[in-house]
Formats: sequence, structure tokens, C-alpha cells
Amino acid sequence: MIEYVAAGNIDDRILNRSVKLLVNGGIAALPTDTSWSIVCSTQSREGIKKLRQLSGEKDERLFTILCSNIAQFGEWCSLDNTRFRLIKRLAPGPYVFILSTLLGTEKTLSLRRKEIGVRLPAHPVPVTVINSLGCPLYGITAKRSMAEDYMPDFDDEDGKNVLFGEDVLFEGGWELETINGLDVILDPGEDQERVVSTVLDMRTGDVVLLRQGIGAWPA
Repeated sequence: MIEYVAAGNIDDRILNRSVKLLVNGGIAALPTDTSWSIVCSTQSREGIKKLRQLSGEKDERLFTILCSNIAQFGEWCSLDNTRFRLIKRLAPGPYVFILSTLLGTEKTLSLRRKEIGVRLPAHPVPVTVINSLGCPLYGITAKRSMAEDYMPDFDDEDGKNVLFGEDVLFEGGWELETINGLDVILDPGEDQERVVSTVLDMRTGDVVLLRQGIGAWPA
């Protein structure tokens, strides 16, 4: 179900319905400052389970906590002053920061790893939803492989999948209607750029670039 919204001023009725869906274990698609994300509430075990089933992804490193402020990072991850200052310089923006989890985070999110990616998107839709929900979102990038009618392209010579890069991402919100299991799509009516975030591993003293996206690094 698509709900068309004004990005900077979401109708209260749409916002309240969307938040209620998330509280009750629903799954939403929304725009970020990179591409579309599919999200659930970090406080909903049912939502987390449904998100993983819908995505088809088993690699926990592909899932990210979306926050509306940097202080929320510290509720889920180990965040000292040095890391805080660097993140504050880059966020909000198209960056995912890999940090060590706090005790309880693995249990809440049913993680097998002791690290998680966190980000603060520079887009009003996810920030508004998070603030209204009262907790961060747990999300994954929306990919065409999640669509019900997905048919991968293959190379004629060796049979390898050649659908890669920006081609796996969505532009318009209407395209996400092909993903079975979404409860709501919050669509500001503008196509999203098919780009990815920059991923920085900050668990040790040195910052390690894991993926170069549109976020500049070194910054």
C-alpha cells in the first residue's frame, strides 16, 4: 500500500497509521538519503523476523540500525568520545558506522555477531518516523531480488548473474509494490538515486573503509 507524503510534513493520519503498523510488527519501505530502505521497529521481534524473511538475506552485516540522532547510537553500541566526534562530523549523511554492540543489543535484534551498522540518514521521512515511533528502525536496502516477479539476468557464456551495482536498486516508490509482504510504502513522489552509503568500520582505533559509497572518505 502506497501512502504519498510530503517529505518535510507527513500527514499526521498517515504517520500514525504507519507507526501503529511498525509497533504491531509491520514492515515499511521508505526513502533515505541514498536509496530505498525496508524497515521494521527495533522493538518488534515479529517485525525483525518478518524483515529477515522478506529480504531473504542471512548475512547480518547487511542490516542496519537507522537513528534520528547520534545519542541513539550509544543506546545500542559502544561509542567513546573519539568515535562520537568523528561521527558527528559526518552525520547526518550517507554513512554506515560499524560499531561494537552493547550487552543486550544482540538479544534484542537476535544477532549472532557482536557488531552492528548504525546510521543517521539525512532525509526527513525516516527521521520523522523514528521520532514518532520512539525508537530506531532496523532496516536493509531494498533490492530487486526481493520482488515477487524478480528474474535475474545471466551472462550467456558462464551463467553468472550480471545484475549488479545500481541496477539492483529501486528508483520510484511504485516499483516496491512488487515486494510481497510490505505493509506500507511512504512515497514522497520523487525518484530515489540508485546509490549506496559509505561503510566505515570503527571498532578499532583505525577507521577501516569497507565500502566506498557516495559519502566521501577520507572526509
